[in-house]
Amino acid sequence: MTTPSILSNAGPGGRVTEPSGPGPGGVRRTGRRPRPGRRRALAVFLTPSLLLFLLLVLAPIVVAGYASLYKWNGFGLPENFIGLDNYTRAFGDPVFRGDLWHGLVLIVLSLVVQLPVAMGLAMLLNQPLRGRAIYRVIFFAPYVLSEVTTAVLFNLVFSPNRGFGDAISRFLGADAGAVFADPDTVLYAVFLVVSWKYFGLYMILFLAARQSIPKELDEAAVTDGANAWQAFRLVTLPLLGPTIRISVFLSVIGTIQLFDMVWVLTGGGPIHASETMAVTMFQFGFRRFEVGYASAISIIMFLLSLVFALIYQRIVLRRDTEGALTVQGDQR
Repeated sequence: MTTPSILSNAGPGGRVTEPSGPGPGGVRRTGRRPRPGRRRALAVFLTPSLLLFLLLVLAPIVVAGYASLYKWNGFGLPENFIGLDNYTRAFGDPVFRGDLWHGLVLIVLSLVVQLPVAMGLAMLLNQPLRGRAIYRVIFFAPYVLSEVTTAVLFNLVFSPNRGFGDAISRFLGADAGAVFADPDTVLYAVFLVVSWKYFGLYMILFLAARQSIPKELDEAAVTDGANAWQAFRLVTLPLLGPTIRISVFLSVIGTIQLFDMVWVLTGGGPIHASETMAVTMFQFGFRRFEVGYASAISIIMFLLSLVFALIYQRIVLRRDTEGALTVQGDQR
């Protein structure tokens, strides 16, 4: 509710201005300055976060960028300056180029398989099914497990000649445990494990977005003669757009940084068939002690993530972020 005193100071277009200072030459000021107490509160709450960000994010990036310019084993101070040779070595290495290809395959599979399955389950569990709360918990439960726990679990289940899943597959005439040892199938097996771990997260995101859509829109679509598929395609799917776009973003960034689950499942093998950039970085940094080269790989990973995030936000998420800022401005 607006008070009369504020209305009396409204300028052209309804813009509120402060009254001019006393005497001739008074200048009208618009907007508000932060109060001193508010500035102090912001400083108190932001300073620890900024310090942690500088120490745990920016400082490691700077150190890694510096180390990537040297041939360094991680002991002592870097001395053998080689410039960009570590970067040219990375892109000339067939193993690292294979890592890039594996990441691209996992990203495509995630966008084509994992996210649609999660969306389909979300739409199904939004229906008035008996026991749907239990189903939601069951489907979301794998996401609660850590990546290492998930990898160890699948190693035990599909352990050759010992695992329960391997025994069942052999009884059915298949050999599920061998897919982790076959260079032609190991990457797809890793993708299935990753999908089992993360599809519950995207399902919950889609389910929350679906429940936020007013029921009146569905009723209006049915009244206009739309069937279930038409109502989903023309009403539900466009309104799920922001959630779909942020899910794609999370999936791509997560795939670029995929490490622990692959390391425990396969170690990047056999013969580098399931290796990712992070696994290669770990191998060279902590197994072969080529820290300069491993730092170059980490910088490449960082730049890939940063460039994708900036382009994606600029092109795809721009409308969503502008809408959020507009809503915040209206609320103020």
